[in-house]
Amino acid sequence: MDTWEWVVLGVAIALCVVLALAFARIRRRRSHLEQRFGREYQRVIADKGLADGESHLGQVESERDELELRELPRTTRDRYLEEWRQAETRFVSDPHDAARAAERIVARVLEERGYPDGDETDLVSLVSVDHPEVAERYRHGRAMLDAVDGAESTESLRKAMLDFRAVLDDVLQRSGAAA
Repeated sequence: MDTWEWVVLGVAIALCVVLALAFARIRRRRSHLEQRFGREYQRVIADKGLADGESHLGQVESERDELELRELPRTTRDRYLEEWRQAETRFVSDPHDAARAAERIVARVLEERGYPDGDETDLVSLVSVDHPEVAERYRHGRAMLDAVDGAESTESLRKAMLDFRAVLDDVLQRSGAAA
């Protein structure tokens, strides 16, 4: 074999190795995002496409890593649970007010933990990093509340309450487990 053939063969082998390493890195990154975000990964990929979706989730993960989340003391968690019980009690007499109170309780818990108070889409994205199982429940609860503004639907409000309770339980449980 001539020297130039050996050089071409060496370059081809090196290129194959580089490509294999790149694909392995992409596969590891994808697996990491799927595990970290759960169903949220599938939702974002379906919405934005694979490349843009994974890029978005990577950015959200980086933003979340910059947050300094605080654990809530038991007394604070108990206080929020008591507020929740009061909101549930009001549901029978004023479902709309009770559901709005539930939403506010969840928002205050998230804010007290250290999540930024701001755009709902950004908040849910950041929450999905630590609580991927309930991120969609939070979105759904907000949608149920928005759907009943002006047109009262007790069933939609009941669903919103259930969604917000799932979020509250997950956020408080994880806060308590780490404390």
